[in-house]
Amino acid sequence: MQPKRDTSKSPAITTETLELFRDVRARSMQIVAPLEIEDYVVQTAPYMSPPRWHIGHTSWFFELLLKEHLTGYQIYSDEYLFYFNSYYERFGTRMHKDKRGTLSRPTVKETVAYRNRIDDSMLELLNQTRDEAANDSLLALVRLGLEHEMQHQELLVYDIKHLLCDLYRPISKGTPGTPDQVSGMAEIKGGLFLLGYAGSGFAYDNEKAAHTVFVQDFALDRVPVSNGEYLEFIRDGGYKDFRWWFSEGWASVHNEGWEAPMYWERDGDEWMIRSFDGVHRVEDIGDHPVTHVSFHEASAFAKWAGKRLPTEAEWEMAAMTVPNQTTRMNFPWGDDAPDATRANLFENNLWGVAPVGSFPAGRSAHGCYQMIGDVWEWTTSDYVPYPGFKPDFDEYNDKWFIGQKVLRGGSYATPQYHIRSTYRNFFHPEERWMISGLRCAKTI
Repeated sequence: MQPKRDTSKSPAITTETLELFRDVRARSMQIVAPLEIEDYVVQTAPYMSPPRWHIGHTSWFFELLLKEHLTGYQIYSDEYLFYFNSYYERFGTRMHKDKRGTLSRPTVKETVAYRNRIDDSMLELLNQTRDEAANDSLLALVRLGLEHEMQHQELLVYDIKHLLCDLYRPISKGTPGTPDQVSGMAEIKGGLFLLGYAGSGFAYDNEKAAHTVFVQDFALDRVPVSNGEYLEFIRDGGYKDFRWWFSEGWASVHNEGWEAPMYWERDGDEWMIRSFDGVHRVEDIGDHPVTHVSFHEASAFAKWAGKRLPTEAEWEMAAMTVPNQTTRMNFPWGDDAPDATRANLFENNLWGVAPVGSFPAGRSAHGCYQMIGDVWEWTTSDYVPYPGFKPDFDEYNDKWFIGQKVLRGGSYATPQYHIRSTYRNFFHPEERWMISGLRCAKTI
């Protein structure tokens, strides 16, 4: 039950908002807690960022809010504004992403002190009173800041894995439970479908406006493609046969020397996978969803398998509808929020994927498992604005509508509070350092 509020003047904070702010800010520091001080400043590739930068940048985002809304607030440091900016042209100059690991200052200690000061100032701001219209406007920006930080928490997991992988020691580890034995494809009747976010709560602007599309009848894999299935593709010469690849993908195979997904290593004649919990023979975790594949690799596998990648409309229809009904659910299992019994998300503390067929309580009405959590799933859809798109915040999503592909569903590094069935993630076709996998589709 939401607390009553004065219609003339009201505090910007509710118990729910306060708890969310504290939880999100604390989670970022929990992720970096196992790191040694030297780990915070290392950048192992141009596409990753040092952990120090993430904990500073997510505070920089709130500092910009404080600058506009907290009377008398003084910017902490112009140097920090430069270093912790990401890609926002309107907030001044910034350090290019591939150079973030070239500076030793600000130190980790100084960055944490900066973060603590921002937290104190934010709590001061949130506890002030203001009229209802200003209150609602501020809360919308705070919510965006928290969602932004949850995005960076997932990116932190990607970057720490690239930095340390099995040398990183997560705080805890859960268990996925016993998986169901699942195979085959679900046949789904198409028709007119409302694609996109149509609710009243928070969603990114790129999920809107909801609009009607036509979807042909199709089939979708009941579970994500597994390591074992992908190993068959490799052993059948998948990375040596141009027939399965788009031209750009085939160029990446040669230019990057790809022979297998990222974090796969050859030990003699055997393939091994390095993950947070060690190095494993592929055969020993053959029933786990394949991870760290690019769009090029995902589409090549699908073509080799005689299938294709789904469109994002097909994926969303499979996740949110009930056969032979017009009902549209929030999640594959219904309208209840995600929890540890339904999906492998950050709060499960698995720090890795669960075997295919896990979390039967989270399967869709069409019988598809693990559509939420475990791995982001590539679609064949281009990342472009929906009809009627209007930006909610300049330079957040609107500047990226070119040259990228849409992924759906979340991963084991996505916070529960952050995910929706309509969430549109996006990456370039050659990228694979994120937790990305696939399930295949067919037109029927």
